[in-house]
Amino acid sequence: MTRFCHGLQVRANGVRLHLLRYGGQGKRLLLLPGITSPAITWGFVAERLAQHYDVHVLDFRGRGLSESRPGLDASLDAMAADVTGLLDALQWREAIVLGHSMGARVAIRAAARNPERIGHLLLVDPPVTGPGRRPYPAPLSWYVDSIRLATQGTDAQGLRAFSPTWTEQQLQLRAEWLHTCDEAAVVQAYNGFHEDDIHADLPRLRTPGLLMAAGRGGVILPQDLAEIARLAPGLRQATAANAGHMIPWDDEEGFLRLLGEHLGCTFDGGSHGRE
Repeated sequence: MTRFCHGLQVRANGVRLHLLRYGGQGKRLLLLPGITSPAITWGFVAERLAQHYDVHVLDFRGRGLSESRPGLDASLDAMAADVTGLLDALQWREAIVLGHSMGARVAIRAAARNPERIGHLLLVDPPVTGPGRRPYPAPLSWYVDSIRLATQGTDAQGLRAFSPTWTEQQLQLRAEWLHTCDEAAVVQAYNGFHEDDIHADLPRLRTPGLLMAAGRGGVILPQDLAEIARLAPGLRQATAANAGHMIPWDDEEGFLRLLGEHLGCTFDGGSHGRE
C-alpha cells in the first residue's frame, strides 16, 4: 500500500530543491538522505513513516531532481542552510528531521544553528569523522566509480560489486537514479566528512532526539557513542545490531522498530517493493 502524494519543487536558499511527499497527515517530518541517495530511494521507508507523519523526502542539491550545475556549493553549511530555507519556503514553524549518514550531519549542523526550527532529531549512523579523526571507512573511489558507471549506463548487476548484500530491486533503483548524483557535489560532501568538525556542533544541540548506530557499519564505534553521550546528553542512543551503514536496506523492520520505540508508535506492514 503506497502513501505517495506528489513531488514538488521549492525555491529555497537560492536554489531549486525537489521533494517527494508521502502521507500528508500528522506531524511534519523532513527526511534527509545520504551522500548518494536521491529521495526516491527512500520511498520504501517514507511509505511506512507516512502511517503517522506528513513525510517530505529531500533531494539534496546536486542530486535527484534538485538543482545541479557546475560550481554549485555542496558544502555542509550550504546544505544546512537549505534545510532552514526549506522550512521558511514551506512556511513550517518547525519539523521533525530524520537524517541518514550525510543527511544526519546536515541535520546536526542545522539544529545547532537554528534549534527553534527543529522539534526533534532522528540521526541515523552519521559519519563521526572530522579534523584529526580516523577517516571514513568507505573510500571516495567507491562513490566516484559507481557514479561514473551509472552515468555511462548500467544495470543492477553492474552495481552489485559495490553493494553485494542489496536485493535486485534495491540495485535496480540505484542503477536508475545514481547518475543524478553530481560527482563534484559528492566529492565536496565526502571531503567535508573529514574537514567539518561536527563534534563542535553537538554540545550546542538543544533539540531532543535519537542517535541510531549501525551495529555492523563500522561508522560509529562504541567509543564514539560514549563521546557523543558526553557531548550531547539529550540524544538517546540505540543500535541496529543486525545492520550495516544502510540500516533500512539491511534490516527495515529492525530500523522501524527502533524508531517506533523512540517515537511511541508502531509502523505496520512491510514494503515488498522498492520502486
